[in-house]
Amino acid sequence: MKRYKIAVIPGDGTGPEVIREGLKVLEAASEKFNFSYEKVIYDLGAERYLKTGEVLPESVLKELAGFDAIYLGAIGDPRVKPGILEKGILLKLRFHFDQYINLRPVVLYDARFCPLKDKKEEDIDFVVVRENTEGLYCGTGGFLKKDTSDEVAIQESINTYKGVERVVRFAFEYARKRNKKKKVTLCGKTNVLTYAFDLWERVFYKVGKEYSDIEKDYTHVDATCMWMVKNPQIFDVIVTDNMFGDIITDLGAIIQGGMGIAAGANINPEGISMFEPIGGSAPKYTGKNVINPLAAICALSLMLDFLGEKEASLQVEEAVKRVVREKLKSLSAGKMGYTTQEVGDLVVKML
Repeated sequence: MKRYKIAVIPGDGTGPEVIREGLKVLEAASEKFNFSYEKVIYDLGAERYLKTGEVLPESVLKELAGFDAIYLGAIGDPRVKPGILEKGILLKLRFHFDQYINLRPVVLYDARFCPLKDKKEEDIDFVVVRENTEGLYCGTGGFLKKDTSDEVAIQESINTYKGVERVVRFAFEYARKRNKKKKVTLCGKTNVLTYAFDLWERVFYKVGKEYSDIEKDYTHVDATCMWMVKNPQIFDVIVTDNMFGDIITDLGAIIQGGMGIAAGANINPEGISMFEPIGGSAPKYTGKNVINPLAAICALSLMLDFLGEKEASLQVEEAVKRVVREKLKSLSAGKMGYTTQEVGDLVVKML
């Protein structure tokens, strides 16, 4: 029997509530698919920071290096200045463990919940592969003459050949693995960002020569947003930089039904990866038992796939799909027709 060591960071706001339901599904999956796991829960987040001033101690980083995966609820609290927890925990984990792939499946499980007119389930089924450790998120830059009328603020986008090449190669490999449209679209802005995306475009087509079975395409980021709304069925795998990926994946979440169903993975293919719902901590719903836990459960499905439990991953996703189609009135908090806990129970029952 395979055994996995999983670090759990429930985090802030509704994070602990959705993670609780994800862990319930993990327990059911382990029993059904004959694997075992050890989980260790870490109290990283706003409460710890407000009590102790600690964000992410070095001792915890060293401990996390011994795990197979990290399961994260949410980071962010209105009592803490924006950026302290997000940069100090979420971005620090991504950068420290070199989780250079942000993987976001965009899949519509039920056309009732799609805000786009006349779109069916088969029209929205693609994946965004976002570069996750470079670009504008490196934090390179600074201020000159801050708080004066002559202030200058500079934020630089860092793009390396190595960083671009490995994420582009991952996208082509993933398109081959998906074995659907077998198409990779580079999303960029070559007409304005003429240095950064000159590099991206050159690497994209150079690496693409090794994948003669995969169709290659390019769209500007603004056009990508347009086509995601007008003709989402044209996409299979989209590869892009950190900033553009952050933006278009939120659009992707909405066209697949909303943040309640949107999950993401921060992947180091050779190391420790982290899996999370992408909707944030949703503090106004904290403790009300109304938040949708399906995004966290879909993140669990991604984690199981990464760990090598392919059948468990597929069956968890299928259980989520059935709950969405057969039970829920909405994917929005407080409108599902069930409590957070009851939705988790439904997934376990379907599984």
